[in-house]
Amino acid sequence: MPKSASVKVLTLPQAAQWAASARRRGRRVVATNGCFDLVHFGHVSYLQRARALGDLLIVGLNGDRSVRELKGAGRPLVPQRQRAAVLAALACVDAVVIFPQKRAHRFLAIVRPDVYVKGGDYRPDTLDARERAVLTNLGSRIRILPFVKGFSTSRLIARIRKVGC
Repeated sequence: MPKSASVKVLTLPQAAQWAASARRRGRRVVATNGCFDLVHFGHVSYLQRARALGDLLIVGLNGDRSVRELKGAGRPLVPQRQRAAVLAALACVDAVVIFPQKRAHRFLAIVRPDVYVKGGDYRPDTLDARERAVLTNLGSRIRILPFVKGFSTSRLIARIRKVGC
């Protein structure tokens, strides 16, 4: 029986325990992170492909303040608790952690993933230096997954604004 979505949303300390327990059981932990404002087909496809790289997928979710810093005024459109609940409801997502920082270095240091996954707008050399340093120190593999063409939250928002409500 699948876990309830609310049980899958963890605090950072809970995520540390969750990941450590998974590693003790020999499970391969995959991590990714992002804003995930208006989850769409491209996100779901990306998360499913990320999950296929290991036994468990944990998603670090940028909190509302950091989304505003990253994406600008008017974002996020969906509050962090609701974004977390949507992600947690996906079968391919095993855990979700909301983190307040703009970058995921602290989340990564706590979760200690075996594999770290980012989308096609990144390359290993363009990752945040602190994130890359944490991953290097942990010996984590970095995988970049290509985007599903035609799917972008920013483009979707622009389309909605153009059509009007």
